[in-house]
Amino acid sequence: MAEIKSTLELAMEKTKKIGISEKEREGIKQKEILQKVNSLFHRYKEGHSPLNEILKEIERMEEKTGETVKEGLLSQWIDALSLNEDNERVLKGIESLKQRNIEDVKQQFHNLLSKYQKEKEKAKQEEKTHLAETLRKEGIDGSAVEPNIEASQTWEKESRELDHRYGVKLEELKEAMKRL
Repeated sequence: MAEIKSTLELAMEKTKKIGISEKEREGIKQKEILQKVNSLFHRYKEGHSPLNEILKEIERMEEKTGETVKEGLLSQWIDALSLNEDNERVLKGIESLKQRNIEDVKQQFHNLLSKYQKEKEKAKQEEKTHLAETLRKEGIDGSAVEPNIEASQTWEKESRELDHRYGVKLEELKEAMKRL
């Protein structure tokens, strides 16, 4: 009686004759490393894995792979720094992978973030006051009136300008961190 072969067995028979080149092997390895970097990045940033667990996982890797993963992870963490998110976990991770004190750059980052938030809040308050005054002139007044700043084109423009101006400064700080 004839033997019935599974799809996997048929595929394996066909691929026995086909080999992959060294270049293809290297490409596959690079892809796997990139996937590992992305996985570690998200697990740490989202709080699913503590930093010491991430570092232990990197230490268990072959030395060359571990160094590549560290470089990739460091680059992604630096790129993830933002003016609109909590960055403490990411800064801690960067400092740990750099294996040096980055207190000066962290302080510069915190100062930039503080200035950005203050300036944005000040601009928001000014626009809110302006909108309230405009509504009052139109006869719309009272304690229940709350101007919708988010719908204001002036606020949108001002917000974009602030984001751009401070975004440029943030990019400069990121570059400084990469050079450390």
